[in-house]
Amino acid sequence: MGSWLRLAASIGAAAFLAVTSLQAVASGAPKLERGKGERCVEDVEYMKRHHPNLLKHHRDDALRRGIRTPKHSLKGCVECHASERTGSVAASKEDFCMACHVYAAVKVDCWECHATRPKASSSPDRRALPLMPGLPSGGQ
Repeated sequence: MGSWLRLAASIGAAAFLAVTSLQAVASGAPKLERGKGERCVEDVEYMKRHHPNLLKHHRDDALRRGIRTPKHSLKGCVECHASERTGSVAASKEDFCMACHVYAAVKVDCWECHATRPKASSSPDRRALPLMPGLPSGGQ
């Protein structure tokens, strides 16, 4: 009889924790601004779950293989999801990236190297690029 009582107590405790966890998630989930594009590059639910892997894969392709594409690029995410209020994806706890990562208690280290705000112009200013010895200076 004691094992049935323990089993019933365990099931009850598990059910209680599940219900309270779902309530906490539903009530405290971050509210995100809609992106600037018509739709995301992938399904929203897919992006919620897989964006870290997509960004890592894109990073590996760009850095190790020299393949640079706009789909799944961090730059594309920043350009689309920068807040209307702050102009950034990480300037405040309410901004697109930070809202979810603060909620989930996940450290984001992207911004140690990458910009959190889109550039004013999408075309690079060749004068701002460093010149390498022996290479043409871009007509200057």
